[in-house]
Amino acid sequence: MLSSLPDKLLRNKRDWQSLLYLILQPLLVIWLWRTGLSSLINQILFAIVLFLTLGIGVIHHNHTHLRMWHCKRFNRISDFWITLLQGHPTFVFYPAHIRNHHRYRHGPKDVARTYRFGSDSNHLIGYLLHPLQATIVLYPLFIDWLLCLKQRHAGVFYYCLRQYVIVLLLWGILAWINWQKFLIFVLLPQLYGLHWLLATNYLQHAHANGNSNINFARNFEGWVNPLLFNIGLHTAHHRHPRAHWSALTQLHLQYQDQVDPRLNAGPLLWYMCRSYFLSPIWPRWRSQSLMSHTKES
Repeated sequence: MLSSLPDKLLRNKRDWQSLLYLILQPLLVIWLWRTGLSSLINQILFAIVLFLTLGIGVIHHNHTHLRMWHCKRFNRISDFWITLLQGHPTFVFYPAHIRNHHRYRHGPKDVARTYRFGSDSNHLIGYLLHPLQATIVLYPLFIDWLLCLKQRHAGVFYYCLRQYVIVLLLWGILAWINWQKFLIFVLLPQLYGLHWLLATNYLQHAHANGNSNINFARNFEGWVNPLLFNIGLHTAHHRHPRAHWSALTQLHLQYQDQVDPRLNAGPLLWYMCRSYFLSPIWPRWRSQSLMSHTKES
């Protein structure tokens, strides 16, 4: 009976994978904090920590779209746990992602659209700069959202502020204990995860058509999907934002033949290799913008 309790609380049993990542990542950080990086096995474990940090960013994304638990208390505990692991509050996904990105789908009103910052690009420099550019334009959304909450929903406002407080408190305690280990084992993975969280928007949308009803996103296949919760199946996710991530595999088949073939990019790492490293040498690997400034019917 006890073993079946989590399955009854979880909305979907596939989120056992999410729980595994959320538990394993801090356990590995604690182990590395105690034992260091001198051995090869610990260096491999640190690489696993970096990977799991990416997974936690995706879990955050999924948890925002569809809460992981039936129980409100468990969802709130998950909010704070994810906040501590990734080093920034979970509430930010709602104003930045749900109210902005999913509403405008890389269109002209999407504040973090990839073609906003100077040109409609898809290259290594654009990929590296996009997280910084997105941060600059997204933080005003967070501030406006918090100010609005303070006026209309004070309880939610203070709930969001508590997320900031526990992050700063954890950082302060860990830095006081050992600031060097804090930088290496906590802050570095969190910054790495934040980079990927923001850069994923560039991977999924650069040179896609923000004016299109179907060609607004790029899709990836391969190991990125079973390991990172189907994050590569982005068209299906936009069309069905409340669908559980495990359902995207089947939903993707509905749109695979409808999107421009250039947006079905195959494996993620091969796409990044050819787009960001091979394309400056061999033009055949350069992507072409699908942007159209005439809105489709």
